[in-house]
Parts: sequence; structure tokens; C-alpha cells
Amino acid sequence: MNKQIIGLGTAAIGRPHYINIRQEAVAAFDLEQFKSNGIAVLEVAYNQGIRYFDTAPNYGIAEELVLNWAKAKADKTIEIATKWGYSYTANFDIDAEIHEVKEHSLANLNRQWEFSKGLLPNLTTYQIHSATFETKILKNEAVLNRLAELKSEYHLKIAITTTGDNQVEVLKKAMEVEVNGLELFDAFQVTYNIFDQSIATVAADLNAANKRLIIKEAMANGRVFPNANFPNYEKKYSILNRLANKYKVGIDAIAMRFIADSIEPFKILSGAAINEHLVGNLKMNDFKFTNEEIELLKDFAIEPKYYWHERKKLGWN
Repeated sequence: MNKQIIGLGTAAIGRPHYINIRQEAVAAFDLEQFKSNGIAVLEVAYNQGIRYFDTAPNYGIAEELVLNWAKAKADKTIEIATKWGYSYTANFDIDAEIHEVKEHSLANLNRQWEFSKGLLPNLTTYQIHSATFETKILKNEAVLNRLAELKSEYHLKIAITTTGDNQVEVLKKAMEVEVNGLELFDAFQVTYNIFDQSIATVAADLNAANKRLIIKEAMANGRVFPNANFPNYEKKYSILNRLANKYKVGIDAIAMRFIADSIEPFKILSGAAINEHLVGNLKMNDFKFTNEEIELLKDFAIEPKYYWHERKKLGWN
């Protein structure tokens, strides 16, 4: 049984732009080179013991990359999670007016499923991408019934991903959803990191209910790394640097170790698009925090409304 807690999120290997803090200059885009790099990252992840890969139609070419790569591997231990609900529209143009379009309709579910089902038999988890109250997706009986059909026919885990300052409320509502008297959702992909720790309030309940908790945005879109644009985190950055020096790892490993030690999730997604970054993330497996250090980092938590307000100011980079 694979015990690796890290999974690979493939957004950054499928499209060259993501909502993040720009860390370095971006070279001219070359699609073939980009594809080769994506395959290389998948290979490094596999060779390092990662068997859980998360993708989506709006991650550019990621879903296709993962599909072709997994078919070539022919390894039954590879587990793939994909999503439906967003379409990619930027065509690799950072200046695109619209990078992705959200549509939580039955027609879009059926349309995107036609491609995503090619990920079978490695496909284990099918997710509503960014479930919100605004789209009323958790009340859409036609969609929920269709997901229940897919769950039964293909033995899938049906899941949601959440985004925003009310993700705990969305998650709780999703846990109440039943189709034909059976709970629909088996897994929840949520944002949790040293700054937004709101999910901690329900993590124990999810684990007790045998639900999978998958963590995304462990690096808070780059905000865990010291940055002069965020003087409000200066004291926190000092503590993170001290811990990184103590354990001889990068701040990325510190951020991911905190997640593992504080809520015990099923998986923590690395969003690495560079091999060295992925290897750095994996160093989180080399140590564990003391109880005092866990409590110290719990004090980093900020109000979700402030966290998500700050996130909205970040651009596509």
C-alpha cells in the first residue's frame, strides 16, 4: 500500500499561467518543451513514490498529459482524480481577457466526462470543480443524479473542491447531500495552509466519517515564502525561516509538514512544475514537528475573509 501523503496537482504542468506570486522571469512559451517538462515532472513524481495525481479540463493540456502518461505506465497503483465544471480558454496567452469559464450544468458535465472517462481504470475520483452556493450545484438534482450514476457504474469516489471564505459551510452542506438515500460525496479537496486554517474545524469529523480530505494551495499561492510585498507576515516569515534552518529544508516543506501534522489529511497536493521544487516538497517526509511547533504555527491563522480578499488581488503569472 502506498503511504506517500503527497499527491501531484497538475495545473502548473498543463498551463503556463496560474494565480500566484511571480517568483522569476517567464521565458517565451514553447508548447513542445512545455509538454516535455510536464512529462518529466510526472516521471520524477512517480519515481519518488507519488501515485496520486490530480488534474482537470481547465488545466490546459494537463488532463491529456496525465491520460497518455498513465496509459503508457499501465500501473494499477496510479490513482487519478479529475474534475468537471471549468473550461480552459486562455490558449496559453497570459494576456487573455478570460483564462477559464465556469459552468455547472448537466450538459457540461456530460461533455467533459466524455474525455475524462478515458482516464479509467486509473480514474478513482470525480470532482465538482469549485462547488459554491452561487451556482446552486448542491441542489441541482439532475447533476447530482448523474454523478450518482457515474459513481455506481464506474465505482468512483464523487467529490467536490472548494474555494473561498465560506468553504467550511459549503463542505458541511455537501456532506448532507444524498441520492436515493445514500451519501453522494466521498472526498473533499479544500484549501488549507498556515494562513487559512478554517478547515481544521471539520477535519476530525471528515476523518471519523471515513471521507478523504485532499489539501490544495498548501503554499497559499506563494504567500508562505518571504516577500517584501507582505510586510504583515514579517514576523511569521522569521519563524518559518528559523524552522527551515532547524530541519535543513525549504519553507515549502515546513508549510506541508504543518498540514500533515495538524489535520492528518489523505493527501497534500504539490503544485510543483519544476523537478527541484517537487523534490524539495518531498523533504517534508524527513521530519515531524514537536507539539510546541505545531501550536506555534497554528497561531499563524488569519480570518478567512481577509485571506481570500488578499488572494483575489493576485494575478495570473
